[in-house]
Amino acid sequence: MDVSNTQQNLATSQPNYDKQSELKAFDDTKAGVKGLIDVGITKVPRIFIHPEALENPSSPKKTSFIFPLIDLQNMNKDPIKHKEIVSKIRDAAETWGFFQVINHGIPVSVLDEMLRGARRFHEQEIDVKKPYYSRDVARKVMYNCNFDLFSEKPLAANWRDSLYSVMAPTPAKPEELPETCSSYQMTSTKA
Repeated sequence: MDVSNTQQNLATSQPNYDKQSELKAFDDTKAGVKGLIDVGITKVPRIFIHPEALENPSSPKKTSFIFPLIDLQNMNKDPIKHKEIVSKIRDAAETWGFFQVINHGIPVSVLDEMLRGARRFHEQEIDVKKPYYSRDVARKVMYNCNFDLFSEKPLAANWRDSLYSVMAPTPAKPEELPETCSSYQMTSTKA
């Protein structure tokens, strides 16, 4: 099914809403959210709208969060501090599912290049990205929209596309990474 037909199907409100069919039609395009934008949708598809927004669209929920911040400074110099940081990471992972890390020692230039590589990947034509589109969690490198797209929760899909790469315990090989994201690939093509 092509993206433009899927976009039309997803954007149409139907009295007999079949969420699973719409999710499948969207996922089958392997184009992700960026694919919807690229074909020029003018209305957010229903699969991305949370039920409470449908019930009361004029009164959006205002929520603010303070995300856990983990400071790794001097973690390896003091066994007591090491144990405290590990405990904070465990608590944040169990309670929130994510956290921000500071003083990790990764140079800003590396982080900036990682973001540029991700942007380069997502800005490519759909046909270039499709070989990476998968729901196979055994793959070391994959791209998709919402890893949990077909689960009962969340009630609505998140408006995002993600590129995943396994980094531990056995990282993906440099040649498995998309060319736009791999310094190995970029330097080998320049040589």
